[in-house]
Amino acid sequence: MALIFGILLSYLIGSIPTAYLLGKLTKGIDIRQHGSGNVGATNAFRVLGAPIGITVLILDVLKGVVCVIFIADLILRQRVTIDSLFLRAILGAVAVLGHSLTLFLKFKGGKGMATTLGVMIGLSVKSPAIGIILMIEVLIWGALFAMSRIVSLSSIVSAAFFPLLFIIFKQPLPLVLIGLILSIFVIFRHKSNIYRLLRNQEPRLISRPKA
Repeated sequence: MALIFGILLSYLIGSIPTAYLLGKLTKGIDIRQHGSGNVGATNAFRVLGAPIGITVLILDVLKGVVCVIFIADLILRQRVTIDSLFLRAILGAVAVLGHSLTLFLKFKGGKGMATTLGVMIGLSVKSPAIGIILMIEVLIWGALFAMSRIVSLSSIVSAAFFPLLFIIFKQPLPLVLIGLILSIFVIFRHKSNIYRLLRNQEPRLISRPKA
């Protein structure tokens, strides 16, 4: 029962539509009707402005952190017979699912990358190896974004490295499988972005300065 409660709670926390709520509270608009229509940090940045976009990003990251650290600790106190790191990875994956398929917006949500980052941050607190993987992922994302200024491209490529890095750093098979599932899920959620990338139509978050 404790495990089921934790999974449901993680899904509900992940489902909190931060971009939608802040759009309503600060601008009185439904962010789904503006920009790309996505309820994630990137669209919030474009539509609602940088301060609110950054706030959305932080809150979406925190959803993953809260589920991986605090909800998992709550369950583990009930003496559930499950590996601690595996439990945290499961709850994190469920939070990403909630973010992308939110109960509160008819199961339509964000792309999942910010909450996935929160999951990795939470796991890195418990595992030094995952901390190294996180740093590599951040470097991959940052390097691609610095070159392209395209968030989706950076997210897709860095997500593709999840299972590979988990294998390289000899993580347990269950974690490798969860990394693979998250990778496929995040990339699939970016299918419309991939379509635009292939046609060189994907907008940049920050335009390059003119010479």
